[in-house]
Amino acid sequence: MVYQDKATKDTTDQIFDNTHTAWSELQDKLDNWVDSLILNLPNFILAVLVFILFILIANLSAIGINKILRKTKAQHSVRVVAIRIYKAIVILIGFFIALGILDLSTVLTSVLGAAGVLGLAVGLALQGTLTNTFSGVVLSFIPKIQIGDWVETNGFEGFVIDINLRSVTLKTADQNLVSIPNSKIVDNPFKNLSSDDRSIAILECGVGYESDLEFVEKITKQAIEEALPQEKTEKVEFFYKEFGNSSINYEVRFGIKETNAKDELLAKHIAVKAIKKAYNENNINIPFPIRTLDFGKNKFRSETLEIKNRSTS
Repeated sequence: MVYQDKATKDTTDQIFDNTHTAWSELQDKLDNWVDSLILNLPNFILAVLVFILFILIANLSAIGINKILRKTKAQHSVRVVAIRIYKAIVILIGFFIALGILDLSTVLTSVLGAAGVLGLAVGLALQGTLTNTFSGVVLSFIPKIQIGDWVETNGFEGFVIDINLRSVTLKTADQNLVSIPNSKIVDNPFKNLSSDDRSIAILECGVGYESDLEFVEKITKQAIEEALPQEKTEKVEFFYKEFGNSSINYEVRFGIKETNAKDELLAKHIAVKAIKKAYNENNINIPFPIRTLDFGKNKFRSETLEIKNRSTS
């Protein structure tokens, strides 16, 4: 019994000694951390101030660089991407300097070494995102698409309001925003209606078989030329295409001023009214489809006699 009490006492003393030792070591570490924090507090404050200073420098200098780039022939999308890359580089330099002030250069080297291996894995996992980023840089330097242009691509059309490192944003005719990944723009055809302010509109119509075709062609060309004056290098082109069910169909092509889809609709609107007015003044008929149903004389007569017999009975 005395032996058990002694063993229990020794165990309790050992636990107390271990607890006291652990607490002493914890206090020493906390004291060291507080001392280190006090000693490094000026460096920490300086590092934060340096980092904030570089952010301010990046933003303020970007304004000046933007003004300089505006004086050059660089397109707007190029200026936007170039300024974003410049700001990222300046802020990254400030971050490295802040780490140097905190004497974390060794840590930074280790982090960069690990980032190389991690970057490979992340690159494989984010192939789509990286493709869009690279495509965004490519798009920014392509003169055939700029912010403010009206383009058609991937089943959408609208004004380009933003080109960033991930997507191209279009504002459609119904005032909605559509974001299309950059890789889709690069890999697929697109139509830029703003690349040239002149375009060709195509309008189709038909006239009756009794019409004088030479006269119809002359009147149609005159109507369009008066309503929509053509440039020196343009002319109204008129082609008869086919003998339709109820009309002789034609296609007329003429130059218009077009920077977006609405311009084409407006030009066709004017052309249709001008052609209709000219046709009315010259008695030119625009026929509509007519369908004749032939039931057969004998069958129709027998059905009529049968109905009469039923009514008599």
